[in-house]
Amino acid sequence: MTIEAHISLKAENAGSVGRERIRLLEAVAREGSITAGAKAVGLSYKAAWDALDAMANLFGAPMLATRAGGKAGGGAELTPTGIRVIEAFHRLEAEMERTLRALQSELAGTGISPGSLITGFLMRTSARNTLRGTISAIQSDAIAAAVAVDVAPGTTIHALVTNESVRELGLCVGREAIVLVKAPFVVVATGKEPPAVSVRNRIAATVRRCTASDVSAEVVLDIGGGKSLAATISAASAKALDLQPGLPAFALFDASHVILAID
Repeated sequence: MTIEAHISLKAENAGSVGRERIRLLEAVAREGSITAGAKAVGLSYKAAWDALDAMANLFGAPMLATRAGGKAGGGAELTPTGIRVIEAFHRLEAEMERTLRALQSELAGTGISPGSLITGFLMRTSARNTLRGTISAIQSDAIAAAVAVDVAPGTTIHALVTNESVRELGLCVGREAIVLVKAPFVVVATGKEPPAVSVRNRIAATVRRCTASDVSAEVVLDIGGGKSLAATISAASAKALDLQPGLPAFALFDASHVILAID
């Protein structure tokens, strides 16, 4: 049996807010309208508005900014308060999961197994590149979604994920996300202009350092904002490119090689 932590936030004279209402808020932000967001989580338009009003009452500020036009007869996007509420809620859930995990030894023999892995506070990954950023755009079709994450000023990384992943992770514009890219997936090209190749991510950078062995080399590229991307390439390629510190370069990798995670 798996035990999950659920949070319900309440205040006097205000309705409670739990996971389902947070998912509604995420869906409205993701879909761009209250009508479409309500449909995505199986609620009526009125029930969605009631839930949004309850959240605004609880936190003392509106969660969404609405505008005329847009999808399904009216657009909507998260307010700064809405973004903070979503992030805080998921952090609270993660903290509760962590508490359950800490109690695992005491629960031995009770049939309770709080051992499910969580992202965020306890996330560990084998990916060499782990960058935090803010989702700036989501474009989806019937199967997949292209998600843009701003990781540094002027630097955006694009990921291609399934629509199911977008829903399960609660991805929406304005929310923070963690970008994971394995170093062997990153190709290095030199020059001041991006090469004409069929990869979505062509990140302008400068070489910070290159450490080579007999067979392979690790190249660390400065992408601005104090952030970097690492690439693992062959020692022969590193020698041919003459990757000296300060050399203009590009980090190239496909959007399908990008993994997204959330706190």
